[in-house]
Amino acid sequence: MSSTNDHIYSAIVIGAGFGGLGQGAQFVQDGIDDFLILERGNDVGGVWRENTYPGAACDTQALVYCYSYFLNLKVSRMFAGQEELQGYLRSLVEEFGLGKHIRFGQNILASEWDQDRRLWTVRTDDGSQFLTRSLVAAWGQLNAPNIPAFPGSDKFEGAAFHSSTWRHDLDLTGKRVASIGSAATAVQYVPEVAKIAANLTVFQRSANYVLPRDQYVFTKEESANFLANPDTYRQQRQEIHEFREAGFERTRRHTAASEEGVQLARQHLETQVSDPALRDKLTPDYDFGCKRILRSDDFYPALTRDNVELVTESITEITRAGIRTADGVEHEFDVIIYATGFKSHAFQGSMRVAGRGGLRLDERWGNTPEAYLGITVDNFPNLFLVYGPNTNLNHNSVVSMLEAQHRYISQAVEYIAADESRILEVDRGVLDMFNKRVQDELGQSAFSSDCSSWYKNEEGRVINNWSGTVEEYRASTREFELDDYLQLADAGPVR
Repeated sequence: MSSTNDHIYSAIVIGAGFGGLGQGAQFVQDGIDDFLILERGNDVGGVWRENTYPGAACDTQALVYCYSYFLNLKVSRMFAGQEELQGYLRSLVEEFGLGKHIRFGQNILASEWDQDRRLWTVRTDDGSQFLTRSLVAAWGQLNAPNIPAFPGSDKFEGAAFHSSTWRHDLDLTGKRVASIGSAATAVQYVPEVAKIAANLTVFQRSANYVLPRDQYVFTKEESANFLANPDTYRQQRQEIHEFREAGFERTRRHTAASEEGVQLARQHLETQVSDPALRDKLTPDYDFGCKRILRSDDFYPALTRDNVELVTESITEITRAGIRTADGVEHEFDVIIYATGFKSHAFQGSMRVAGRGGLRLDERWGNTPEAYLGITVDNFPNLFLVYGPNTNLNHNSVVSMLEAQHRYISQAVEYIAADESRILEVDRGVLDMFNKRVQDELGQSAFSSDCSSWYKNEEGRVINNWSGTVEEYRASTREFELDDYLQLADAGPVR
C-alpha cells in the first residue's frame, strides 16, 4: 500500500543486514532516535537471511564476527553457521529496540537529493515516499546474485538455481548434480551435497588457496563461562583479532609471510589429496591472497569421493541435458547449482541514486566505484555508505570495519541533524588524495596481482578491498573531520 509521509527523519538506513542493523544500534547508543531502517525482505539478516544453502557458515571466527558492544556470548562454535548468525542479529534488534525503526517489504526504486529542501527523497515500488536529512546506504557488496550468461542456459530441462536462492523444496538425493563454481560458497555446500547426490561434478575455473578451518565446538562449560564472565570471551576475541591482523602481511606480495601462507595451503592440500592429478588441478598458479583465501576441512576430502568429479575444462554452453565443455564433452545433469558469486561492483544494485543536479551514482562511478574512507562520494551530499568501495577485507573480520564506519557516520548524522541548513559533501580533492594513497598501497598487495578476482574491475583496479589493517582503518575513521567536507548552502553546478 502506498503512502506519503511528510515526516523528515534524521536518517534513513537502507538494509537490515549486519551493516544496517549495526548502524541502527550505533544511533541508539549515541542518542539518535529519529531514524528508519528500510528492508526489502521480510526479516533481518541480509546475507545471513538469504544464504541458507547446506553448510552455510562464516569463515571468520565468530568471536570477532560480532560487535564489540554486543558480544555473541551464546556462540556454539568457533565458525558459526547461518542460523546462529541470523539469530545473533535478531538478538541485536531486541537488545537495542530496533524493531520499531524497521519497515520490511520496502523495495526501494529511487533515492534522490532535493537541493531546495536539503533532504533525500526515498521512493519504493509500492508508491511510498520517505524523507530524510541523511541517507545511509547499507546495501553491502554481496547482495545481487551473479549468474553468467552461458549460451543455452534457458534450454536446460532440469532444475537450476543460484546458491543464494537454494531450492529447499528440491531433494538432491540420488540426483546428478553440477556445481558451477568452486570458491567460498561451493567449498561449504559441496561436502554436504556429495553425501546424498548420485554424482556431483564441480566445475572449477581456477584453483583456490584453502587453509584448514579447524572448527572448534565450545563445551557446555566454556559456553557457560562466556555468559558468566564475558571478559574470558573478550580475551579470546582480542587474541584472535591480533593474530588475524598479523596475517595481513600474507597479503603483501613477495614476502616471507605470503610464502608461509602458500606453504600452509599446500601442506593442507597434500595432506588431504593423495592423487597427484587431482592435486595439480587444485594447485593455484597465482599469488597468495589475490583471490579470497578459503577455509575448509572437508572440501578436499569431498572431491576424493567416488561419486564426485572435478572438471577444469571451460564451459562453452548449457544444453537441454546439461553442460558442454570446451573439450566437446556433454555432461548430463538433473540439477545445476550456480556458485558464481555476486555482482560485487554494482553496490547500489538496480536502485536509482541521484545526487546534486540529478547526477546518478552509477554515472559518477562507471565501473570504478570510489568513496572517501569508503563512506562518502562527491556530488552526493549527506549520503553515507556502509561497507562501501575499498572496505572489504581478506585477513580479518569485516564487522570490525563496519563498526568503525558506524561510529563515523553517526558523528556526521548528528552534526547534520543539529541544524537543518547543514549540507555535507566530501571535497573531491580530499577523496582523490585518499584514493591515490589507497591505490598506491594496493599496488604492493596481492589483491592487485595477476588473477581473476571479484576484488577488481575489468581494468584490474582493486575497488572492493581495503589496503591496510583494521587498526589503520580505525585510526582513519576515529574522528569525523569537518575540514574534509564542503559545507554547501546553495546548489551550485555538479563538479
